Amino acid sequence: MAETTVTEVLAELAELEDPRIRAVNERHGDDHGVNLTQLRAVAKRLKTQQHLAVELWASRETAARLLALLICRPKAFERDELDAMLRDARTPKVHDWLVGYVVKKNPHAEELRLAWIDDPDPAVASAGWALTSDRVAKKPDGLDLTALLDTIEADMKDAPDRLQWAMNTCLAQIGIEHAEFRARALDIGERLKVLEDYPTPPNCTSPYAPSWINEMVRRKELAAR
Repeated sequence: MAETTVTEVLAELAELEDPRIRAVNERHGDDHGVNLTQLRAVAKRLKTQQHLAVELWASRETAARLLALLICRPKAFERDELDAMLRDARTPKVHDWLVGYVVKKNPHAEELRLAWIDDPDPAVASAGWALTSDRVAKKPDGLDLTALLDTIEADMKDAPDRLQWAMNTCLAQIGIEHAEFRARALDIGERLKVLEDYPTPPNCTSPYAPSWINEMVRRKELAAR
């Protein structure tokens, strides 16, 4: 099979561009107009191609970067590569996919979590908090949950939006997964009222931490019966 070139992939993505989708995405800070289901179909066809992924990332086009994150080998990146990629991730979707699909699966994830969580750039710090939330839920051993709650209590209320969202997610995960800290997590959420009025569609769980914690705990208790 002939090797697919970056030029061919970029041309295919350009063909998939839909102005209506772009208009919706741009309201959320994402400058691309490719339907994500179609993008995933392209990724499924291309399969894993690390060299092509690196070339697509270098194009700096958002749709191409999202595709790159779907076809790359997460464990193939060095620590400094991922740090540079995060700092160059210009849009929310690219940032979220980079952290969720690549960094979390990379051997340097914990080292990056520790480096990022106190970074002066709030977008970078939010990635550190996202990785911390993942550890709170999946591998909490070694985490100082009291210290995390102290920081959230002190800093979340006035944090920039992306960082605030990531800290709020960590607060909710602590309350959901760790019963001994649940009362304090609920108290912090109720006092700070972060995302209390966030518009939430029907049948969806609110990101307001007290509502989120109580709903997920309720579901766990139902499942355990």
